[in-house]
Amino acid sequence: MVPDKKLPGRTSFEWHQGGAFLIMHSQVDEPQFPDGVAIIGSDDAAGTFAMTYFDERGKSRLMEVTVGHGTLTWRHDNPDFAQCLTISVVGDRLESKGRMSQKGGPWQDDLSQTFERLEKREMPRAQMR
Repeated sequence: MVPDKKLPGRTSFEWHQGGAFLIMHSQVDEPQFPDGVAIIGSDDAAGTFAMTYFDERGKSRLMEVTVGHGTLTWRHDNPDFAQCLTISVVGDRLESKGRMSQKGGPWQDDLSQTFERLEKREMPRAQMR
């Protein structure tokens, strides 16, 4: 959508309910990109994760979340608008690669991001394994 343009912004993560949920707040300093919030939780019995996303446009999406070795992927499969974002650990940074498909068409590149840590916080003890 905006090739070769850097879009400064902030994304923060915080644990809720002692680590039961991970809450993500995101903001991009560009009017065409909405601020959003997401809540990530798990289904212990199924061993799966899901994310509910909501942004300032009033859009909400339920996404499947998968965790791999050094990666996190969330995916929204909808025939009208499908999205997939994979975040990878690269050194001290996180790098994301987004893809999307509109109206069942071919998958194409979507917004990709680089995250640099500004502050390190410890994970709640209940989540350490």
